[in-house]
Amino acid sequence: MSRARLNLYLQPAHAQRLTELATMRGLSKSAIVAAALASFLSPDGADQREAMIARRLDRLTHQFDLLDRDQTILIETVALFIRHYLTVSTPVPAAHQDAVRAQGRARFEQFVEQLGRHLHRGHSLARRVTEELGAEGREYTKAADDAAQAIGEGTP
Repeated sequence: MSRARLNLYLQPAHAQRLTELATMRGLSKSAIVAAALASFLSPDGADQREAMIARRLDRLTHQFDLLDRDQTILIETVALFIRHYLTVSTPVPAAHQDAVRAQGRARFEQFVEQLGRHLHRGHSLARRVTEELGAEGREYTKAADDAAQAIGEGTP
């Protein structure tokens, strides 16, 4: 099979990398350039790149869905806690407010320490809730999406 001779001009950095690769792989520079050109011109090359990009996009979509689910769990948890706190907490007389504030600061410091230990161990409330929901987790996510859409449309 005859081959055509070409004279190429490469950036010095590319020429250096080509030389290093040829030495490392034990191939000629011509063989490496020919393989790269064949890959670039191959009709399958575009399909392979597209498939690779599609896989990456699928992975990113899945990660985004997990973040969305975790954020929904977080928002619902905080909302329920706030509702519970505002419903259950009793008003404090003015004479006791300084003591209650001090107790609140101490409790908050304990909370932050406990949260730090929890996160350090790698525990995730969102993951635990999702595992407890099991198959219902998908239904929960759909119900949360429907609720968010209804709120966005202004319906109860």
